[in-house]
Amino acid sequence: MQVNTGKNILSLAVAGVMAAVICVLGPLSVSVGAIPFSLATLAMYFSLYVAGWRLGTLSVLVYVCVGMAGMPVFAGYSGGFAQLLGPTGGYIIGYVPMALIAGAAIDHSARRSVQIAGMLAGTAVLYAFGTAWYCVQARVALPAALAGCVLPFIPGDLLKMAAAMSFGPVVRGRLVQAGLLKSEGSMK
Repeated sequence: MQVNTGKNILSLAVAGVMAAVICVLGPLSVSVGAIPFSLATLAMYFSLYVAGWRLGTLSVLVYVCVGMAGMPVFAGYSGGFAQLLGPTGGYIIGYVPMALIAGAAIDHSARRSVQIAGMLAGTAVLYAFGTAWYCVQARVALPAALAGCVLPFIPGDLLKMAAAMSFGPVVRGRLVQAGLLKSEGSMK
């Protein structure tokens, strides 16, 4: 089996750049009650389109690890392992399964309906992780948590998905044309 080291290095570089994009956009946030509205998920959806599900999920994992290590990349320029133990910790952990689910749908189907369904399913898992942890940490009942931690975020997350669907394939296509990424998955 022959391995194309140059393409592998370029792919990892793209994953690194996408992790950096998430780290730059992730801290930008507006407080909406106890849970901030941030641009992290926009950057994550975008990275899944650009880098594919494997490298996109790796980008998200790198982002989470960089934040856990103390870099101020989480919402509101926060960072550190203590953030995972706080009320937003479940959302931070939920980014990884969200990326896996949404990325698999994006990468394995060219149909927009499947891609949006994957992003919706991944985001539902993100909401489930985050809301469950918020209920435990804040000692809040589920209906109140859903009202404060999920419902206000749905319109914004839908807009983020639409933006990623619009611009992600274009950027990936340009990277493929430039020879920086190989054409695979739904972006063939």
